Amino acid sequence: INAPMQGTAADIMKIAMINIQDWLEKENAKAKMILQVHDEVILEVATKEADSVALKISEIMSQAAQLSVPLEVESGIADNWGEAH
Repeated sequence: INAPMQGTAADIMKIAMINIQDWLEKENAKAKMILQVHDEVILEVATKEADSVALKISEIMSQAAQLSVPLEVESGIADNWGEAH
């Protein structure tokens, strides 16, 4: 039973990443998606845009799939991945 859930989660993550990249290109954002780990996306973002980009990325990710339950997203901003949690 776990395989279908993990597969669905991976598909949702791929959709979210495509939508994020589309938004980054459309907005010419000073941000670059650099890594995806499990259910996390790591971006490098200009400091002055970090808050607004994090908000938009959270919105994009939470809307990647229409589910019967909310798709909750958490974000963190830091100088490195370890501090972002």
